[in-house]
Amino acid sequence: MFDQCLYFNASALARRVEREWADIYADFGLTPAQGYVLRVVLSEPGCLGSEIADRLGIARPTATRLIDNLSRKKLVERRQGTSDARERGVHPTRSGKALDAAIRDASAQISRRLKAKVGAEVFESTIAGMRKIRKALK
Repeated sequence: MFDQCLYFNASALARRVEREWADIYADFGLTPAQGYVLRVVLSEPGCLGSEIADRLGIARPTATRLIDNLSRKKLVERRQGTSDARERGVHPTRSGKALDAAIRDASAQISRRLKAKVGAEVFESTIAGMRKIRKALK
């Protein structure tokens, strides 16, 4: 009935993948969304909340809430910008930095597991197709 429906298939896939990532990030006391924000901050210390939102394709208020949650967990902190006093860059704390390798390893592990389940070619072509669709619908 919904075999050709992008919304249905994308949503059903997202729910299944969400469970996989939720299990992995739960080991760090994070949700998948928090984990991805932390990964952005770890890779780009000092980035702005708006940059995080753009990079992850989420709304700015959503990024702000996720940053607030990570800040309460003492994994990131906001610091006043050097070029503009109104800017507050997001930086990883020592505790946040300590999770970097483990989170990257866990992410690689889950990607390998999913590739093994569906096949590397299907996995990679699906991601490439989804990225094209996201870009076209932007």
